[in-house]
Amino acid sequence: MIEIKNLSKTFSTADGTFQALKNVNISVSDGDIFGIIGMSGAGKSTLVRCINMLERPSEGSVVIDGVDVGTLGRRELRKLRRSVTMIFQGFNLLMQRTCLKNVCFPLELDGVGKKEAKKRALELLELVGLSDKANAYPSRLSGGQQQRVAIARALATNPKVLLCDEATSALDPKTTRSILSLIKDINEKLGITVIIITHQMSVIEEICSRVAILENGEVVEQGEVNQIFSSPKSEAAKHLVFPGEEENVAELQYGKRVLRVVFNDSESTETPLIAKLAAEKGIAANILYASTKSVGGKAFGCMLLSFPDGETAEGAKRYLSSHDGITVEEVVNNGK
Repeated sequence: MIEIKNLSKTFSTADGTFQALKNVNISVSDGDIFGIIGMSGAGKSTLVRCINMLERPSEGSVVIDGVDVGTLGRRELRKLRRSVTMIFQGFNLLMQRTCLKNVCFPLELDGVGKKEAKKRALELLELVGLSDKANAYPSRLSGGQQQRVAIARALATNPKVLLCDEATSALDPKTTRSILSLIKDINEKLGITVIIITHQMSVIEEICSRVAILENGEVVEQGEVNQIFSSPKSEAAKHLVFPGEEENVAELQYGKRVLRVVFNDSESTETPLIAKLAAEKGIAANILYASTKSVGGKAFGCMLLSFPDGETAEGAKRYLSSHDGITVEEVVNNGK
C-alpha cells in the first residue's frame, strides 16, 4: 500500500515561491495500476518524484508498506529505490552499453556477481520480448524497443512498485499500446504495483483501474476509471474525458440547449435510444457528437445532443435518465 498524505511541495524561484503540489492525498493498493493524469504543469512529475524521495516534500508524507519514506536515511533510501523503480519518457539508457549490460547495471551496483547478473538480465530481456537484442546497443533500437530495455532494467532488482513517468509520450500510438500491454502483463504476472503518470486519457482508459486527476498541483477528482468516465465531476476531468466538446458546442446557434448523454454499460450502448426518443416521445434530437470505446473491458459511449428549447430538452433528459446505465446533464445554455 502506498499512501500519500497531505503532501505539498514548494520551490523557491527568482520570482518568489512556487507551490507545485498542494495537500495531495492518494492511496494506491498493492497490485493496482493507478493513473495520475493532468495537463502540462499540473504537478504530475513532481508528485511521482516525491514518492521515491527524488524530491523531498515540503509538507506531508509518503508511506509505503507502513514506512514513512521521508524518515529514511541515505542508505535506507537507496534500498527503497531498488524496490520502487522508475521508467521515463526519454528511456535514460546508457548508450555505451549493450542492452544486456544496461539491464545488468543495477545488479552490478547491488553487488550481484557477473554470472548471476547476466542470467537474470537475459531472463528479463526474454520477458520484454528482446532476447535477440542482448548484444545490440540502444542506438540501434526503435523507441519502443528502448523502452522495453528500460522496463527490463527497472525489473532487475525485483521491485514491488514501478513508477512510469510519461513512459509512452515519445512513442507512436501502436507502440504505446504494445508497451502498455507489456506493463499490464508484468503487473499480472509479477504482481507489481504500477503508477502511471501521463497527460493522455487514452493511456488511462487502456490500462488503469483507478485514477487521480491533478490540476494546478491539486487532486480535483479521483476514483475508479469507469466512474470517472461515466460521470466526471470536475471541469478538469470533463475536459480530459470529453476533449473537443467546446468546439462541438460552439458551432450551435444561440438559443439551443445541449445535453451530454453518457452510456456506461454494454446494454445501453446497444439500444437505439435516440430513435426510441423520437418514436415514443416525439422529440427529435440533433446529434452533434458521438463516440464509443472500451474502458476497463466495458462498453462506454458519449453523445452531445441539441434541442430547440428548454422544454424539449427537459423532456429528453427525463426520458433518457429513466434508463439504466445512462447519465444525462446539460452542458451549456447558449440562450443565456
